[in-house]
Amino acid sequence: MANLRAHRVGEQMKKELSDIIDRRIKDPRVGFVTVTGVEVTGDLQQAVVYISVLGNDEQKADTLAGLSKAKGFIRTEIGRRIRLRKTPEIEFKFDKSIEYGNHIDELLNELNHKYD
Repeated sequence: MANLRAHRVGEQMKKELSDIIDRRIKDPRVGFVTVTGVEVTGDLQQAVVYISVLGNDEQKADTLAGLSKAKGFIRTEIGRRIRLRKTPEIEFKFDKSIEYGNHIDELLNELNHKYD
């Protein structure tokens, strides 16, 4: 039962975080960010937010720094929008699955061209 609730809270947080980052964060370091997933612990105390950022490595690092600086504001906004006893601590991480998928796609394309 706790896992179902954690999943629902994670999905709601994902929706709200996308809106907050897109419309409320004014930091110029935060570029085009997509929230790809949110994993919330069973006790709803911590949340890992997976993000995807367009740009080079420097822009990605700047975006992560901007989001880390705005954690307090983001957490406050989440607390206002989602009614929970305690708002989870937020940690931002890059989602590597998109890059990994692109790499696999490139390898498959190379194999197709090699054996055509």
